[in-house]
Amino acid sequence: MASVISPPCPSNAFVYNASSCACEPGYLYNATARRCEMFWVLGDAWAVSSGVDNSVSFPETILSFDTVKKFTQSQAVFMEATLVLLASWLAFCLFVRFRKLGAGRSIWFQIRWWISRMDISFATRHWLDDQKVVRKRKTELGGTFSVASWILFIGLFAALLFQIIEKRTIEVHNVKATNAPDLSSFSNDMEFNITTISSMSCSHVRDIGTLFIGSPGLIDYRVAPLSTFANYSCQNTTLGPKIILKCNNCQLIRDFSYMSWQFVDLPNNPATAVGFQFNLSAKNHASRKHLSFVSGMLRNGSNIEDKPVTYRGAVPNILKFNLFPRIYRNLHDLKLIQPLFHEFLPGSSYSEINELQASLQSSDNGFINVTLYVNFLSAYIVEIDDQNIFGPVGFLADLGGLYCISIGIFFYLMVQCEYRIKKLRDEDSVMRKIRNRRKAQDRWDKLRKYVMYTWGSKTFDDNYNNVRKETCCGTLMVQSLPKNGLSLKRRQQNRMDTISFNRKVNVPSEKKAVPEKIRTQVDQSCVAKSSLNLEGSLSCSTGKPESEVCGPVNNREHDHLIASHEGDVHKPQVFSTTGDYSLPPPPSLEFKAGSEISMSDINKNFQSLYDYNVMLRERLVSAQCMLQSLTMKASSSGAENEKTAPQNNTNR
Repeated sequence: MASVISPPCPSNAFVYNASSCACEPGYLYNATARRCEMFWVLGDAWAVSSGVDNSVSFPETILSFDTVKKFTQSQAVFMEATLVLLASWLAFCLFVRFRKLGAGRSIWFQIRWWISRMDISFATRHWLDDQKVVRKRKTELGGTFSVASWILFIGLFAALLFQIIEKRTIEVHNVKATNAPDLSSFSNDMEFNITTISSMSCSHVRDIGTLFIGSPGLIDYRVAPLSTFANYSCQNTTLGPKIILKCNNCQLIRDFSYMSWQFVDLPNNPATAVGFQFNLSAKNHASRKHLSFVSGMLRNGSNIEDKPVTYRGAVPNILKFNLFPRIYRNLHDLKLIQPLFHEFLPGSSYSEINELQASLQSSDNGFINVTLYVNFLSAYIVEIDDQNIFGPVGFLADLGGLYCISIGIFFYLMVQCEYRIKKLRDEDSVMRKIRNRRKAQDRWDKLRKYVMYTWGSKTFDDNYNNVRKETCCGTLMVQSLPKNGLSLKRRQQNRMDTISFNRKVNVPSEKKAVPEKIRTQVDQSCVAKSSLNLEGSLSCSTGKPESEVCGPVNNREHDHLIASHEGDVHKPQVFSTTGDYSLPPPPSLEFKAGSEISMSDINKNFQSLYDYNVMLRERLVSAQCMLQSLTMKASSSGAENEKTAPQNNTNR
């Protein structure tokens, strides 16, 4: 530091020559705060380019992509997202697995059913007993593991794509011997900036302007003016004086060269420094879009002991740099000189206050020597090219491996679960039965609604409470018909005898109605008109005995022919009603073997139930007629007894 004030000195400073102040070793004077501060460098003190950088960074100055780069800097982001999604899916399926299926109409059954429909990877790999034919079976466990395997595969595939995009090529360096025409083709603009960190200014600079080429004593040793190779200047900065060397289309020296300059003491301003800063860059003379550079800072603690020092004395401080040519084949044969920092040889320095105080009070060491040493490695040229490490065959191999791993992991888990838990082996049949039962119930309800809409609701539910007790059997049979005012002919016209249960069959535009044939033959019936006599008794005009009033209504035949679209005709089941008043058992419901219920079976069973209901109705009508006839006999016999009782009394 330079002394600028007289005692008393600020903190971290000492007095020399009884009237001047200087900062302690490693401290730099801050003129604004008027105090001595330790010189520190925050962060990395070195910055070397990795190759070729863009000299114009317009997008980076406007937009900052650091956050995006940190977020996608590794494949761990894709793997973490895959694991989170996979765990969420398995937890959801485990939660739904413990919900009740019910009758197949709950939301949980629908969710579990659609999960089982997703079994696309393991449909033919489920548990089978010995000698069983392999067939597709979609289970809930298979759907869970199929989706899980695809989640894992997609996550691994995304990580593979990121790796291909990020590291699809590698930079290959080839070294070859140099020919003279190769070096002559290098045309670069170079700049050297060396800053001495101190409180000095450019007025302290001396002895600059000489360039030394080669080693002293050798035959190729030469001395030349620096201005013949580069333009040099000095610039005052906040850190100290900066020496600037520039050359356009520089003449490359095939050997090492060096140059030196000094900082000398000025009155009340000694030559001291706490460090050095450098920045070397090279640009192609024809295309200035790319540059190669090296920059750094030599701190006050850059020595071996990592102890703050102050540089001052006759021994020079040497900064060594290497320059070597590069040809970038991947950038249209771009030719650049790459600078690299080799080493720093510190010169005279002081780490103790007493030593620095003695040097400031002596005029023998009142200067600082700085030497810039540049070695041009012209024996070899480095060729840089990009090589693609991911070809189509390698990509397909990696993709197939990821698919096999994803499928194999969950296939092993599924086999272990079905082997150890026997309930999981047949869960597909359980869910199919529940769904088929629900669909059959829905179709049955739809069929009932259709029949009720076509023939009326009283076809299934005859109301016998409205039958008048004064009518005879014939009148009772007539009044048991539906009371909607429709004639039999009109009902036959409105019926639909051709019923299709196949959804794929197209409905014709015109109905070809084949009327349902209902043939009812009554051998003996009551045709007499009912009349009420003076005694209130019921009689028939036929004059037959009361036992023949309600004749047998047993010999009836009901032929219901319902034709399907396939052309088959179902023969009705005939129940005998002559002379036997014992009720036959209900008809058995017949189903074909298998889990699916066809509509032909439903049609056949429905016809059997309908015939059985007709037989029961006939039996009920016969029984009611018989009861009415018995009641009429009892009432007539009671009336005759009342008439004969007064005559017997008179005779007596």
